[in-house]
Amino acid sequence: MISSRRAVARFAAPLLVAALLCGCATSPIGVKRMDADAVQRSLTANALTENEPSIETTNVLHRRGLYDQFQTDPVRTLAELHRIAVAENDDDTYFALAELSFLYADRSHNRDYSIMAALYAWSFLFGGHPLDPVDPRLRVAIDLYNRGLTQGYEQGKNGQVVLSAQTYTLPIGKLEVYFDPSVLEWHGRHLGGFIPVAELQVSGLDNRFRTPGIGAPLAANAAAPAGQEETLLLRSLKIPVTALVRIDDVRKQIASGTIRANLELHTDPNEENVRIADRSVPLEKEPSAVLASMVAEAPVIKQELLAFIGTVTQQRDKGRLGALTPHVRGRIPIVFVHGTASSPARWAEMVNVLMNDPRINERYEAWVFAYNSSSPILYSGYLLRKALSDAVASLDPDGTDTGLQQMVVIGHSQGGLLTKLTAVDSGDAFWRNITSKRFEDVHLDPKDRELLGAAVFVKPLPFVKRVVFICTPHRGSFLAVSDWVRGIVTRVVSLPATVTRMGVSVLTLNPDMVRLVNLERVNAVENMTPGNPFLKVLVALPIAPGIAANSIIAVKGNGPLEQEDDGVVKYTSAHLGGVESEKIVHSTHSTQAVPETIEEVRRILLLHAAKSGEPEAPVVAAAMSHAPKHRLLRVARTAAAR
Repeated sequence: MISSRRAVARFAAPLLVAALLCGCATSPIGVKRMDADAVQRSLTANALTENEPSIETTNVLHRRGLYDQFQTDPVRTLAELHRIAVAENDDDTYFALAELSFLYADRSHNRDYSIMAALYAWSFLFGGHPLDPVDPRLRVAIDLYNRGLTQGYEQGKNGQVVLSAQTYTLPIGKLEVYFDPSVLEWHGRHLGGFIPVAELQVSGLDNRFRTPGIGAPLAANAAAPAGQEETLLLRSLKIPVTALVRIDDVRKQIASGTIRANLELHTDPNEENVRIADRSVPLEKEPSAVLASMVAEAPVIKQELLAFIGTVTQQRDKGRLGALTPHVRGRIPIVFVHGTASSPARWAEMVNVLMNDPRINERYEAWVFAYNSSSPILYSGYLLRKALSDAVASLDPDGTDTGLQQMVVIGHSQGGLLTKLTAVDSGDAFWRNITSKRFEDVHLDPKDRELLGAAVFVKPLPFVKRVVFICTPHRGSFLAVSDWVRGIVTRVVSLPATVTRMGVSVLTLNPDMVRLVNLERVNAVENMTPGNPFLKVLVALPIAPGIAANSIIAVKGNGPLEQEDDGVVKYTSAHLGGVESEKIVHSTHSTQAVPETIEEVRRILLLHAAKSGEPEAPVVAAAMSHAPKHRLLRVARTAAAR
């Protein structure tokens, strides 16, 4: 009996102990099935996305026994981690410092810690051991550097970044940043008004292109100062630039408590990489956001209306050719010509998509032409030809730039008619619409004779090698037929002073030239009325030999093409024989931003580039008198030791 009790006791004792243990504690380790998306978010969360440290940084805090302390005393925790990182030269701790400094800066609004986040991120990226390219911290560290740098320098009104030499007294020591202000002088213009574009929400553009890399992407105001002599660059121009603070021997300097760095400003649109610690690193760029920022600052609709009715006369009377970037020798200009009551802003999406295609960008550059779209089309065509001829003569006086000699002109709507006027030989056909008198027999002021002759006797531009017509009313627009529309236009439109003065002068000296008496009806809308004598002459003129032509025609419906239109122009008017290709897209008249239209333009440009042969070496042309002669990029790299 006793032995039996002892046996039971021996068996029961372990069970009793186990039961007691289970009663006092539960297992701290377990797993639980979760939604895969939630797990992925938790694994990839970081200070930039969730306002919480990443798993990698949390691991560092736990490993150092500092997790709870960071929640209650982040400043003390950061100081302790700094001591550990310097003492142990530990990559993981430098990354944790970058992320935690950024978090604390965001929560405390203390920009010193934003700057420290950038310093620590640079140390992690370029101060330690080579990083595994699949390490998820690599991209996070770059973004921490970029954002920390932006927030550290952001101090101007409206969130502007002020680039200058500065000295910061930080909790970890003194930071001296050197900067050469001469880099702010760019092609005769002063760069300023720097806006961090990574933080901008872009609307109105379907595509947002960015190049991930190192540096703070900014939009820089490169507007021409009042009274500056005309140059090819757009007057109200914004350009994408990248700010970079370079720190040599970063860990040694952090350990010393005195850090010297150089602030660089990279302004060359063609520069893709920068050398850091014997590595080629991509530069961060946000071209779409910069383009959107530039267009958003212009009251587009108001300007288009005022330009059409003739209120904006100073520049539009002359026409204005503008480039979005300085000319690079060997690159082919694409000249975009807008339509009636429109502006270059309507090309924004097409420019955005095309110029962010490396195949297009390495061979082409974008130019735009603005004009008073109510003026007589022959006069506007003359302004376009003159602007292009003057630009080519200025950029390439010796005629050796092969890119300029392969120019492509793309016109939408009325702009297509102007485009055709760059590619035809009219002889005296337009003059015969005006009078039966010989041009030589007409009494004219010498200046008027020169202008009228250049406008009426059209010759193809020798450097234009391709024209593209988009929704072009070669035989007129049915909207222009409306007496109501024509009456309104006649009453509100003011012709350019040059046209009015010349017309009056011609009639005064030649009263028998009665065809010009009704001057108030000499406008673009009248020119685009079906059956107008000007249109009859222009549509009959063939494209000059050696110039390729392509058509893109929009239709709204799916019926027979002969019965279709885009709401403004009929297919039968836009169709032009003898072109290399004709693409039908289903769209309304404003088709410039439609993907199918853009893709057709891309196809045409790639074909044109292939036929044009290999590009020249990308040597920057000294387009403006104040432009650097040898390179676009000007970078401040003042040696800290000097």
